[in-house]
Amino acid sequence: MAQIKAAITGVYGYVPEDVLTNQDLEKMVDTNDEWIRTRTGIQERHLLKDPDKATSYMATQAVLGLLEKTGLDPLDIDLLICASVTPDYFFPDTGTLICHNIGAKNSFAYDIQAACSGFLFSATTGAKFIESGAYKNVVIVGADKMSSIVDYTDRSTCILFGDAAGAILLQGNEKGFGLQDSWMRVDGVGAEFLHMKGGGSKNPPTHETVDKKMHYIFQDGGPVYKAAVKGMSEAVGQMLDRNNLSPDDIRFVVPHQANLRIIQAVAKMLDFPMERVMVNIQKYGNTTSGTIPLCLWEFEDQLKPGDKVILTSFGGGYTWGASLWNWAY
Repeated sequence: MAQIKAAITGVYGYVPEDVLTNQDLEKMVDTNDEWIRTRTGIQERHLLKDPDKATSYMATQAVLGLLEKTGLDPLDIDLLICASVTPDYFFPDTGTLICHNIGAKNSFAYDIQAACSGFLFSATTGAKFIESGAYKNVVIVGADKMSSIVDYTDRSTCILFGDAAGAILLQGNEKGFGLQDSWMRVDGVGAEFLHMKGGGSKNPPTHETVDKKMHYIFQDGGPVYKAAVKGMSEAVGQMLDRNNLSPDDIRFVVPHQANLRIIQAVAKMLDFPMERVMVNIQKYGNTTSGTIPLCLWEFEDQLKPGDKVILTSFGGGYTWGASLWNWAY
């Protein structure tokens, strides 16, 4: 009997309509378009401005688009995993809210929080339910309303982030398509350099935590940059070495879209041509858990069955890793 692999059989993205350009940011903080573009590659980012809508709204739109595209009935979803650092609430989990919104009454759901590696970790986790034969249809959605935790007076972080959601469908495949290998790591040393201090059990919300702006992203860019380049390069290298592959064997590397300079540095370390690295950071900025599925959504017309694709990410914590997939459609 052929081994069952978890194949990506559909992908869909959702981006809010409202756009925040570099020119808009020039009016808000001491920055300019040229400075932002040369240091990050970002030209604009999309924001979910409706105060009554949260992460689950964007995730729901992405999953509904995925279901329509693939023809899957929501009642046939076995499991939905939501990757996010901006859940609607601490509880209930956002995955449960999404299932309610789409009518996935036969599914169970949970959230994974691994910062910018959340989607990668979730896809690898969801694949195991397919590989075991336990489930047939697993939906992975990465969604973040980063504008809800960005301080728009902090020019070092407000230029980076946008809001978006992306979703994939995982189904079993016995022809060799799907997840081939994965390598994931974490290191808590990174908590010092990329975090949000307020809101959790260590610093629950108070007037003091709000006054100290502890509910916004903090990032020390230098150490994060170095760790991200090292981590993603190492992770992609693991996928190549462990599977006896060279860069020429890979159709696309799909990196987390944090900073164009990081992406270019990783490609250079791996001797990998940029024309085979998925990049759309210029349009969306860093959407955290949404970046990788948004790339797959935009570039899927350039993929064909059997193409080898490596997903890689790096996030706060630190969290990082990579996975190797044989594209299924």
